[in-house]
Amino acid sequence: MEIIKIGILGVAGVMLALQFKSNRPEYGLYLGAVLCLIIFFFSLSGLNLLMVKIRDLEKYINGSESYLGFLFKAVGITYVCEFCASICKDAGYGAVAGQIEIFGKLSVLLMGMPVLVAVVENINAVAG
Repeated sequence: MEIIKIGILGVAGVMLALQFKSNRPEYGLYLGAVLCLIIFFFSLSGLNLLMVKIRDLEKYINGSESYLGFLFKAVGITYVCEFCASICKDAGYGAVAGQIEIFGKLSVLLMGMPVLVAVVENINAVAG
């Protein structure tokens, strides 16, 4: 039922923001940003259930808990970059949005390099 509430909130907020578009476009932009933040905080409420499931998963991956930390950091980076890029696109700054997206992709790639190195070392240890 949460998805229906969020969907209605999103559509109603966009309809309201469209009313401001012709006279005061900056108000529409502000309303869109606030709407994004509200929906984002609603999505954070589901993280508690996710964390419980991740704790259950940690029982099965002995010694590899750091990989889950990398996973959460990567997801966090992508969410933040996508959120910021969307706001920039709505404001008409597509080039800035593109640079934010590139920075996010490179950040995830750089963060994942130690994991890749560890996997390659494990493969070499088993093969050699």
